[in-house]
Amino acid sequence: MTYKNNQSVLVVVYCKNSKRVLMLQRCDDPDFWQSVTGTIEKDETPRDTARRELWEEVRLKISANSTALFDCNRCVEFEIFPHFRYKYAPNVTHCREHWFLCAVKEEFIPQLTEHLDFKWVPVDEAIRMTKSPNNAVAMKTYLGE
Repeated sequence: MTYKNNQSVLVVVYCKNSKRVLMLQRCDDPDFWQSVTGTIEKDETPRDTARRELWEEVRLKISANSTALFDCNRCVEFEIFPHFRYKYAPNVTHCREHWFLCAVKEEFIPQLTEHLDFKWVPVDEAIRMTKSPNNAVAMKTYLGE
């Protein structure tokens, strides 16, 4: 069995015009809403992973040098929810996550490939609806009012 790397990215997608955040509903836990996330693959930089995950999860294409994708230069370590740990090697309980923001001019309808649903919501609502404490902190830190 191939286990997931416990290095990942979080990409908070927000619309500059509406001041709303894109939230995604997980397939494996429908009560779990989050921003774009993904595992860093072998030989990938966190920025490369963020760009790849934006494409894979919502079909948003970001060029390599785009200023729309902002590296917050912040990493956090968090405990992996117990019901998701089966994806990782035995005894792996924590993940290190690199934070990014992605600014879009207009809200778009994402082409979902890994999620059940999406919502564009105000920042305060996105903070309340996510189950991920670090996702909430990232939004509060960089987009909070």
